[in-house]
Amino acid sequence: MSQTPPPGRPDDGDGTNPFEELLRQLMGGAGPGAGGNPFAGVDPAALQAAGLPADPAAMGRMLAQVQQMMAGGGDGPVNWDLAHQVARQRAVADGDPSVPDAARRASAEALRLADLWLDERTALGTAGATSVAWSRSEWVEATLPVWKQLAEPVAHSVGDAMAAAMAEQAPPEMRPMLSAASGMVRSVGGAVFGMQVGQAVGELAGEVVSGTDIGLPLAPEGTTALLPANVDAFAEGLEVPLEEVRLYLALRECAHARLFSQRPWLRAHVLGIVEAFAAGIRIDTERIEEAVRSVDPTDPEALQQALGSGMLEPERTPEQEAALARLETVLALVEGWVDHVVDAAATPLPSAAALREVVRRRRAAGGPAEHTLSSLVGLELRPRRLRDASVLWAAIEDSRGLEGRDAVWAHPDLLPTAEDLDDPAGYAGRRTQEEESTTDVDAALAQLLDGDLGEAQHERSAGERVAGDDGDEPGRDEPGDDQPGAPSR
Repeated sequence: MSQTPPPGRPDDGDGTNPFEELLRQLMGGAGPGAGGNPFAGVDPAALQAAGLPADPAAMGRMLAQVQQMMAGGGDGPVNWDLAHQVARQRAVADGDPSVPDAARRASAEALRLADLWLDERTALGTAGATSVAWSRSEWVEATLPVWKQLAEPVAHSVGDAMAAAMAEQAPPEMRPMLSAASGMVRSVGGAVFGMQVGQAVGELAGEVVSGTDIGLPLAPEGTTALLPANVDAFAEGLEVPLEEVRLYLALRECAHARLFSQRPWLRAHVLGIVEAFAAGIRIDTERIEEAVRSVDPTDPEALQQALGSGMLEPERTPEQEAALARLETVLALVEGWVDHVVDAAATPLPSAAALREVVRRRRAAGGPAEHTLSSLVGLELRPRRLRDASVLWAAIEDSRGLEGRDAVWAHPDLLPTAEDLDDPAGYAGRRTQEEESTTDVDAALAQLLDGDLGEAQHERSAGERVAGDDGDEPGRDEPGDDQPGAPSR
C-alpha cells in the first residue's frame, strides 16, 4: 500500500511516490529481463513517472554507458581510459586520414630549414629534436601524458573539496553511508572529469598546427611536430603559398622547442604553478546547500540549470589568484619571446608580416590555448599580455644584446615580472638597480668569507681604542657634560 511521501519528496498527485514504485518493480515485480537489462520488465509508466525515459531499452543502454564510465581508469582523480577514448573519437569526428609521405617529407624539410634560420636569431642552441608529422590521432596519443600532468592536480583537489563539502552538508546519520559510497562518488567524478579533458583534447586535435601551438610543451621532449592536415586548413583563404605558411609555423615550433629544451627548468616551473593553484581549491558549501534546497531532484532540467550555474565551481583564493597571475605572466613571456624571435627570423618570407597578424588575431579571438586552459585551470590568456611581452623582449635586446636577452631565461628568478610587462621601457633601469644591489651584497659576502671584512672591523676597533687613550674613553662624556645643568647631547 502506497504511503504519502514526506514534504519535499515527489509524488504523482495521488500520494504515490514514483521512485518507490520504480524501485518496487526493479527489486520485486521485474526480473533482470532479456539480455541482462534490469529495466526490461519495468512498466514504462513507472519510468515516465520517475522522470526517466519511458523506453526500457533506452534505460538499459544508459545504464551500460554509466557502467562503462565507472569502469577502469585506475584509482586516480581522472578516468584516463575514458578521456583517451573520448579524445580519439572527437579527433576523428571530421576525418583523420594518415599523413601522406609527401606531407611528411615537406614537414621535415620545413622544420629543418626553420632551425637553420633560428641559429642567427637566438643564443639558445638547437633542440636537436626529431622532426615528425602527426595526424590528429597521433597528436592525441603523443600529448596525453602532459595533459595528465596538467589536469590531475586540479581534478584531485576538486574531488577532495567536493567530498569534504558533501560530508559537511550531510546530516550526521547519512555520513557513514556517504563514506561507504565515497569510492563510487569518486569514480563518477573521475569519469566526468575524464570526459571533459577528453573532449577538450579532442577538439584541440582539430585546431592545433604543431606540438607547441598553445605555448605549452605538450610534445615529448626532443620532438618538433607539425600537423599537415591542420596546417592546410590554417592556410585556406590566406592567399599565401602553402610553403610559406608551413615554414612560418615551423619557425614557431622550433623556437618553442629551443626554449623548453635549452631551459629544462621551464617545463617543471609551469607545471609547478598549476599544482600550486590546484592545492588551494575550495568549494563554496553554502552555495551547494542553497542549490540542494531549491532544486527538485526529479526535474532533470532544473538539475542541469543548477549544475550550469556554477554552484560546483571552486572559489578562487588569494593564493590561487597569485598562482594564476604567475602562470599568465610566464606563458605570456614564452609566447612573447617566440613572437619576437620568429619576427626576426622570418624576414626572408615575403608574407611574414601578414602571417604574424593572422596568428595574433587567432589568439585574440580566443584560440585553443585560451579556451582549453580556461576550462582546465580557470586561466584566460589576455592578448594584451602577449603583445606587451613581445615589446618587452625587444626592449631587452636593445639594451643587452641578443645574448643578454636570452640569458634572462637562465633562472626563474631572472624572469621579468608583471610590472615589467606593464612598463617594458622601464625594465632596463629597474634591472640595473637590482643588479647593483646584488653586486654590493655579493662583495660584502666575499669580504666576509675572505676575512677582509673581519680585518677592517679589527682596524676600526683599534682606532677607537687609540682615541680613548687620548683621554676620552669610549662612551664617556667630555668634561663638563656630566656637570649639573649641562646640556644633553
